[in-house]
Amino acid sequence: MTDSRRAYLDFIAETAYLAGQTTLAHFQTDLNVERKSDTTPVTAADREAERLIRARIEQHYPDHLIVGEEFGTSGDDDATHRWFIDPIDGTKAFVSGIPSYSVLIGLEIDGRVEAGAAYFPGLDDLVVAASDEGCWWNGRRARVSGKAELSEGVITCTDVAAFARFDRGDEWKRLSERAYHRTGWGDAYGHCLVATGRAELMLDPILSAWDAGPLPVILREAGGYFGDWQGKETIHAEEGLSTTQALVPEVLSLIRGDDGV
Repeated sequence: MTDSRRAYLDFIAETAYLAGQTTLAHFQTDLNVERKSDTTPVTAADREAERLIRARIEQHYPDHLIVGEEFGTSGDDDATHRWFIDPIDGTKAFVSGIPSYSVLIGLEIDGRVEAGAAYFPGLDDLVVAASDEGCWWNGRRARVSGKAELSEGVITCTDVAAFARFDRGDEWKRLSERAYHRTGWGDAYGHCLVATGRAELMLDPILSAWDAGPLPVILREAGGYFGDWQGKETIHAEEGLSTTQALVPEVLSLIRGDDGV
């Protein structure tokens, strides 16, 4: 397969869809839920989906590095192409029977995410993007909203209590008080709501690289921003936010607590 962004977009979309279909065999069933060392849940569906994704990448791109939530890192540490996999993002939602969980796949090339997909099997919703190929939501072009002020916008998060736990309570208070509406559509679903114009700001005070794998290119190609809370596009900051390009200055000013904001 060629190294074109279009080829990666097609491969990632198909792989995310196939992995997502495997999760549906377990969704809303009597699951055996285990607890990892960090107390987060994991199921057979997580492992089955990640095995499928890894097998497809290893078959098509054997020289690439793979980083997955369930099975760690494999491949050449010096590889320029690095895949980040979260087979079920939002496992707490998944085990609760809530359909907002997703399969996340992102491809980072030379330190920049160039292609990625977020597939929501319970909703049959696919958001996929590649650099210079656009962001696509179920086959139609996706764009962030055109709202110019956060006071007109929807702000969402995964867990309100997490802001205090990770010393972000003041920032959350300033941002949420400014917004028009506050809600809890979390995990990757919240970030994709921003990419598809249905919310204006999604905040995560804690985030692993595999949780963020496809989000920079999805938001970038939709006309938005995903990155750290200082304005740098990255999946490696252990935090993340998605918003529109128009709202970045206001959001960052509120995070900093600038005088008069």
